[in-house]
Amino acid sequence: MCVGIPAQVVEILPAEKKSAIVEVEGVRREVSIVIVLDDGVKVGDWVLLHVGFAMSIIDEEEAEAQLDFMRMLGGVYEEEVEAFSADVPGVGVPGAEPAPS
Repeated sequence: MCVGIPAQVVEILPAEKKSAIVEVEGVRREVSIVIVLDDGVKVGDWVLLHVGFAMSIIDEEEAEAQLDFMRMLGGVYEEEVEAFSADVPGVGVPGAEPAPS
């Protein structure tokens, strides 16, 4: 099952990349912001993330409500977070260095 998950924008990358660094449950990852560029996405915004793309900007209350709901789903949410953190150095590897912030 694929669902959109809320993520907070922590860094906007150079304009030519049309990407940002977002954070989900302490894991940071580069994602495309091409869909929300015209909406004025900025650091601190919450976005709804799906398959590596920020699909829309959402407010913090909506993000928290959705995260709470997704946590109640248990396994489905855990699978999405695991997929989000896949290929991030040090995530889920015992004794490994954490991913750079």
